[in-house]
Formats: sequence, C-alpha cells, structure tokens
Amino acid sequence: MPCLEFEGKSVEKAIKKASEELRIPIEKLKYDVISYGSTGIFGLVGSKKARICVTLREPIPKPEAIIKEEVSAGENKEIQIISESEQKQNASEGPIELGRNVLQRIIDSITSDATVSIQENSERILFNISGGNSAILIGKRGQTLEAMQYLVEKIINKNYEQRIRILVDIEGYLETKEAGLERIAVRLSEKAKRTGKPVTIGQLNAQDRRIVHLALKDDSGVRTQSIGDGFYRKLVIFPQKSYQRKKEKNT
Repeated sequence: MPCLEFEGKSVEKAIKKASEELRIPIEKLKYDVISYGSTGIFGLVGSKKARICVTLREPIPKPEAIIKEEVSAGENKEIQIISESEQKQNASEGPIELGRNVLQRIIDSITSDATVSIQENSERILFNISGGNSAILIGKRGQTLEAMQYLVEKIINKNYEQRIRILVDIEGYLETKEAGLERIAVRLSEKAKRTGKPVTIGQLNAQDRRIVHLALKDDSGVRTQSIGDGFYRKLVIFPQKSYQRKKEKNT
C-alpha cells in the first residue's frame, strides 16, 4: 500500500497535520513513526522534525506544485502556489542574489531599516548587515547571527552542486569576536603548559573552533582537538609531552 510522509515539531503535530491534509480522523489514521525528532538552537540550527508514514488505501497523485501558506492578520489566509519553474528561476539568479534576497527577508522579519552588502572572494561570500537593531540580530553569544548564516548557507547550497562557503556579519561583529577568541586561546594554552593538564573550551561552533585551531597551530607546546558531536562541540587544548619534559629539564 502507498505511504505518505508528514513532518511536525512533534509526532502529535505530524499526526494532526496528516489528519487535516488527508481529511481523515486521527483515530482512523494508520501510521508508523519514522523519527521522533530533536530540538536544536532556538529550534533552527540542528533541529530535526518528527516524521510519520501514513499508510493509504489508495494512491494520492504527486502534486505539481509546492503550496506555501502564509498567514496574514486575523484569521485570513493567503495561499501562494510556487511552481517548479518558478523555483528554478529563483535559483538561476545566482548564489549572491539568492543569498541576499533570503537574508533580507529574514532580517526584515526581525528588525527594520537594515540592509545587506556583499563582499566576495575565492574562499567565501560575505553578507554584511548594516543598520537596524544589531543587538537583536546578533543575539545572545551570536546565536541568532549563527542561525541566519546556517539558513542562508543551507538554502544556497541546496541549489548548487559546488559547495559555497557563506559568512554573515553585522557591523564588524565577527572580527571583534575572532580577536576575543584568539586572546582566550593564547591565555588557556599558557595555562595548559603551566599546569601540564588539558584545558577545555566549551560549546564552540565549527567557525569558532577553526579560529582557536589556527591561533595555536604554531605553538609547539600544545595541540588542539575537538571533542563531541553535533553543531556545538568542546575544544580541548592539550600540553605537549615533549614541551613538559623540556620544561622540567630546564628547571
């Protein structure tokens, strides 16, 4: 029998969605749970939706278009049909314009009077946001900024075979943050060498871990290693044994 998948923030919401779209009472739905889902950063980065597979008695024709429902004021709803040709047309505008348009729509929903400028080189595309409420756009410890970058990068790379590296910055925030991480890295590396014990920097994203790795790559007294799985990981600074032996010999 044919099977149709539905997603939701939880299994219960996926079941409710299936019931509403198929117009079948929940108690009469026959389904299997594919995934119970998991939460991520603010429900954006790293989150996974719950998925169920509803068994149908009769096959349902494949839709010719993606239906996007946008809720307006009150209970009025506007249904917008986006055909496959329109999706390809959006992607054909190029990664820079696609990224700019996506990011602008995101920031417009958060704050007003913010604009996006672009710097491009062989390594990455930098989208720099100016104006608006920068504190809200950056978020606590930069997590809102990270979430926006994650979404823009995902959308761009979904439409292009060659991976494109994306950075989203707000009025020089990334440069300031990088300088701060480099100072922390040097300070903790000195602590690791002084005590002879590993020092851990907790919960860094991939970009921040890379900054610490590069800051200490020429320090022969320590080595760095990422620990754990997921979007955020710990980074451990280990003192090199050869450095400790040399230090003990000199003392």
